Amino acid sequence: MKYDNITKAVFISRPNRFIAEVEINGRRETVHVKNTGRCRELLIPGSEVWLTASKNPSRKTKYDLIAVRKNTGVLFNIDSQAPNKVMREWLEKQDFDRIIPEYTYGGSRIDFYMERGDERFLTEVKGCTLEICGIGYFPDAPTERGVKHIRELVNAKKDGYNAALAFVIQMDGVREVRPNVATHAEFGKAMNEAREAGVRILFLTCRVEPDSLEITDEIKG
Repeated sequence: MKYDNITKAVFISRPNRFIAEVEINGRRETVHVKNTGRCRELLIPGSEVWLTASKNPSRKTKYDLIAVRKNTGVLFNIDSQAPNKVMREWLEKQDFDRIIPEYTYGGSRIDFYMERGDERFLTEVKGCTLEICGIGYFPDAPTERGVKHIRELVNAKKDGYNAALAFVIQMDGVREVRPNVATHAEFGKAMNEAREAGVRILFLTCRVEPDSLEITDEIKG
C-alpha cells in the first residue's frame, strides 16, 4: 500500500480527535488525523509526523496525518483505513476463489468474507497502533463495536465458517497483540471466548515506511 504526495512535518498539538496542528517548513498548518483513537503516547509535541495531501480541493484541511515516529525511534502508521487496505492486498495472495469486503453476517458487517472451494471464511480486521515494551495492545479506547464483531465471529464459527480475528500491527518489531484489559476489560473477555470457541487469532506483522505499509508475516496467536 503506497501513499502519494508525502510531506514531513513536526507535531504541535491535537485540539480534538479529528485534527492536529503541525509545522511544515516553519509554517503552521491544521491537518486531518486519520485515526480517532487516543494515540497519546505517539502524538507528542515535537514528534516527527508524515502527511499525505488530499485529492479533494474543496476540503477544509489540505493534508491527512498518517504516520508518526515514536520517541523510541520506531515509525508507526496511524491511518485507521490502512489495515483493511493492506489486508485486502494480502488476501489476494492467499489463493482464495472469492473475496468480498464488508460482508453482512448476523447483525454486523464483517470486514472480509472469502471462499476457497467449499470452505467459507470470515475475517475481522483490527489495526494495532498501541505498543508497550515491545508488545502490541488493542484497543487504545473502549470499543463496543469491536466486542460485538468478535461475538459475531464466535457465532460464525458455530455456523461452520472458518472465523478469524486479524490484528494488523502498524509498526515494525512487534509480533504479538494482547487485549488492553485496562482500557476495555470486555474486549479481553470476548477475545478469550473467541479463542476458546476456535476462532483463529492472527498477528500480521508489517513493514512501515513514511509512504507505505506492507504485511510481511502471519503469526498465529
